Amino acid sequence: MKHQSYQSHILIAVIYFLVAALLGLLLRSYPIFAFDFNYRFVVHAHSHIALLGWVYVALTTLLHYCFMDKDASSRRYKRIFWCTQATLVGMLVTFPFQGYALFSIIFSTLFLIVSYVYVYHFWKNINPKYRHSKGLQCAKAALIYMVISSLGPWALGAIMNSLGAQSIWYRLAIYFYLHFQYNGWMILALVGLFIYVWEQRGLEIPAKTFARFFISLNVGVVLTFFMSTLWTKPSFWFYVLAGLGALAQLYAFSVLWSIFKNRIDNLSFSKVQFLMLKSVLFLLMIKIVLQLLTALPYFANMAANYLDLTIGYLHLTFLGIISIGLFLFMDYFSLFPISKKSYVWYFLGFLLTEALIFYKGMAAWQQWNIFNGHLEILALLSILIPLGIAMMLIENRASN
Repeated sequence: MKHQSYQSHILIAVIYFLVAALLGLLLRSYPIFAFDFNYRFVVHAHSHIALLGWVYVALTTLLHYCFMDKDASSRRYKRIFWCTQATLVGMLVTFPFQGYALFSIIFSTLFLIVSYVYVYHFWKNINPKYRHSKGLQCAKAALIYMVISSLGPWALGAIMNSLGAQSIWYRLAIYFYLHFQYNGWMILALVGLFIYVWEQRGLEIPAKTFARFFISLNVGVVLTFFMSTLWTKPSFWFYVLAGLGALAQLYAFSVLWSIFKNRIDNLSFSKVQFLMLKSVLFLLMIKIVLQLLTALPYFANMAANYLDLTIGYLHLTFLGIISIGLFLFMDYFSLFPISKKSYVWYFLGFLLTEALIFYKGMAAWQQWNIFNGHLEILALLSILIPLGIAMMLIENRASN
């Protein structure tokens, strides 16, 4: 499969990201302009296109580019890719108008089935020269977590029919899906790509050190799911398991950092790539600190009671760690070059909107008066995110 095909697939993923960002801007503008649309339906469209259109398409393209036998798998992979696009377009044109209903559920279900086909295809067509790659080991684990996460959506139908959407099991199924998507599938896939780059530079990770990292990270992924249950005020042991999971993740990334910290220059990253890497590491550190705090009952209750804190955390993970990580590898592999200017605009929009979202959550917690114009300023600053993405698309079109 030609390099240009991968470039076009990444381009499609970024277009989905722009669409998701514009839907997010529309949602931010809703309380200001009182638009006549169903808010919840658009939220569903926004989240599905962001997770499945942007992140899934970009990650699966990058994994195929790095680890697959391109000659043997090219034709079948293209069929899988375009079937995936059909399901995504179906979701995009149904969710905003009907929410979770017959046709949107059909397209969502078809997407899950096609994603299983991708996982099977990936497993059967790995390039033999990478079979012992530690990066591939992480990528395989990531795909397993993606499949595990899909148990959440499958369970939703049964829960709605038997217990109803107000049941705690309904929310737990959604949180199960989200947790294993971002903590398992997405972050572990990005780690796999990072280690792949390291290995391509001829740099080795000691087997015992990697084993400590890999086992700790996977233990952390599984145990931190208990954080998603703390809003139910469960047994004390759930808090203990959640805390152990956060500590396991902290230890895992500390091990990884100890390997790379003095040899990072060997990766030959450009200035903008180093900027992105530093951004991801900084945001990852914040995420781990927040996880450690949330394992404590007081902060767990706070996160459960103030929705803006949860939204801020999710955006920190998806718009920050995961999206910037994807930008880094798209640029590194020359699949979608990103300039410092367009990245700075995007990052500025992300940072400022995050500050305002967390501010609102903190204000509710501390019972502060929210300053006048908060909603208007948040909506205005949100323009910077799709602006940055649009600049990336325009620059890539100009360079081609």
